[in-house]
Amino acid sequence: MSRLSALSYRQQGVLLTGGGALIMAPDALLIKVADLPDAEILMWRGFLSALGFFLIALIRHGRGILAAYRRCGWTGIAVALLFSLTTCGFVLGNQYTKAGNVLMILAGSPLIAAGLSRVILKERLPRRTWLAIWLCMAGIAMIVVDDVGAGSWVGNAFALMAATTLALNFTLCRTRPGADMSPMLVFNGVIVGGGAGLVWLAGGAPSLPAAHQLTVVILLCLVIVPCGVTLLQRGPLYLPAAEVGLLLLLEVVVGTLLAWWIIAEQPAPMALVGGTLVLGTLFAKGLYERRLELRLRAGAGPALQDSAEQRAG
Repeated sequence: MSRLSALSYRQQGVLLTGGGALIMAPDALLIKVADLPDAEILMWRGFLSALGFFLIALIRHGRGILAAYRRCGWTGIAVALLFSLTTCGFVLGNQYTKAGNVLMILAGSPLIAAGLSRVILKERLPRRTWLAIWLCMAGIAMIVVDDVGAGSWVGNAFALMAATTLALNFTLCRTRPGADMSPMLVFNGVIVGGGAGLVWLAGGAPSLPAAHQLTVVILLCLVIVPCGVTLLQRGPLYLPAAEVGLLLLLEVVVGTLLAWWIIAEQPAPMALVGGTLVLGTLFAKGLYERRLELRLRAGAGPALQDSAEQRAG
């Protein structure tokens, strides 16, 4: 038995989703560092990430890759289209406003996912999850409070599109329990890359990025995005959509701190308080649920033993 399969269902979900969020943390920063035009960065991100997603799917499924795609069905096509909109919204949002603004708006995805899950799936979240969502939202607001006034309405609108489609994507995945939708991300890359490539070619004489820009793009689009998003896309197999979005806030906090660190800006005291609030809330929630899970297991043990003795008798 692998170490991952030895963990509980919830623990696997937290590990996969949290790991994906941390891998994706430099995303907004590297988009800024690449400093490429809209269509060009989207084209590279689309095609390179499609290659990365396909290689991951091939490694995971081998000869069964076609069966993995068939299992996704029409829901998988909808997931690919939604994630295409998420990609465009996130990248263009970072092109037109500060990374902090985009990340703050993306932090609203847990609330959107919670609302969608309640309406579409009739999922009722525990009060502790709602409390954690609101505490994390308060912490995120503290982190980027100084950036809000400097943002562009265009960039903010793109970021809101990304948050909404991401929440809808996670909720839609929950309608097909047990079906892994991550292989469909290949088509997301092809859709984004193809559309952006046509715009890029129509815009004049295309040329390759400079060497340092190409290095950043390859690292981001061929390695970070495929690995991080694949883990995030598997989150709804194990956790409610709102909790996947809640763990996504790790990307928001770490990504914002990375942006500050790389551009040598000192975080304001309120930002440090906000980051501590988010991370502390996620840690406390995880610790509480771990203790609750152990308590339930301990209570279930004697019950299972009594049942076995009754059957034996």
